[in-house]
Amino acid sequence: MNILQLLFPLRCPVCDDIVRPYGAKICVPCREKLKLLTPPWCMQCGKKLYTDGYLCQDCQRKKHKYLRGRALYEYESAAPAIYRFKYGKRQEYADFFGEEIARFLGNFIRQCNPDGLIPVPLHAKRMRHRGYNQAQLLAESMGRYLDISVYANLIKRVKNTRPLKHQNAAERENNLKKAFNIAQNDVKLDTVIIVDDIYTTGSTMDEVADVLRQHGVKKIYFIALACGKGL
Repeated sequence: MNILQLLFPLRCPVCDDIVRPYGAKICVPCREKLKLLTPPWCMQCGKKLYTDGYLCQDCQRKKHKYLRGRALYEYESAAPAIYRFKYGKRQEYADFFGEEIARFLGNFIRQCNPDGLIPVPLHAKRMRHRGYNQAQLLAESMGRYLDISVYANLIKRVKNTRPLKHQNAAERENNLKKAFNIAQNDVKLDTVIIVDDIYTTGSTMDEVADVLRQHGVKKIYFIALACGKGL
């Protein structure tokens, strides 16, 4: 056990207590409370399906700008952990989440053969207030475990969008219009994976993907920590 863990013991992503046993990243009884997304899932966005078919209703109605995506957890089981990770200064959760994504979604990610990971950026004002971007921490952790470069400064959020949590699909899409822009014109990538904490309607992924396509990126996928149910 290293000295940092003795001085600053890790918190469990589920119960938020000090992890037992020391040196672990999650309490053993807590692991089963995080529900992995299992088949059948939507073949485009990765939401769990509860009816027959290959696509959820959202993906049947809307043509997305990305090719495919996957999420790790069912949202309801991971929501408290994601909230603390996002708003509660629990940056340390990123190492556990990145390792779990590499473990359970690593094959999908390797099949995409990405040139880099692109975390969804925060607006500068929100970044100053929060102090960190949870999507960037997640991407950096994934990058370490999967040996993939992270391009955290390729995309810039130029519009400080209203919180999307309580908006419907149309409101989200309108809110996110022209919210992102390219910040580095000298970086040329062919295949990328966008990384975010939550996938809901896909509006955020689509807006980021659209900017990347305009910049010459040909193949765009996404990974999210959690997503809601498909129909």
